[in-house]
Amino acid sequence: MRLLLMSDTHVPVRARALPAGLLDEVPRADVVIHAGDWVDTATVELLRSRARRLIGVHGNNDGPELRAMLPEVAFAELGGLRFGVVHETGPARGRESRCAHRFPELDVLVFGHSHIPWDTTAGSGLRLLNPGSPTDRRRQPYRTYMTARVSEGRLTEVELHRLPHPG
Repeated sequence: MRLLLMSDTHVPVRARALPAGLLDEVPRADVVIHAGDWVDTATVELLRSRARRLIGVHGNNDGPELRAMLPEVAFAELGGLRFGVVHETGPARGRESRCAHRFPELDVLVFGHSHIPWDTTAGSGLRLLNPGSPTDRRRQPYRTYMTARVSEGRLTEVELHRLPHPG
């Protein structure tokens, strides 16, 4: 099972549209996961129309319409792994133990908010993934998203993809 992970798209505030390279990946994925801060409903509808399956949550920059469409936290069993998706996890310091305590039933937690890519594993075995932002790199050198595979109850081939600088 191929996964496409993204967060903090901020369309149309930080970008007019999702990058073409990212959109090309959507139909190739079995599941697209978005960890919040969409900003507009058009992006939700665009991904829903192109994705085989979309799992998403709202973020702190998402208004009432998006909050009505999307949960604050989403859960899914994918290929034998228990996934959670949430926008905010708090400060980087102590994140692993804080999230392991908050989500003891999960194998993988996908989160956003910081625009900073993150891939760590808590002492409990919980894998924490932040794909960064494909539209707003903030203090990062690149705009980013992630792909991964789930096979036989294992998360494999987790890869951070850098998007080219807009011309």
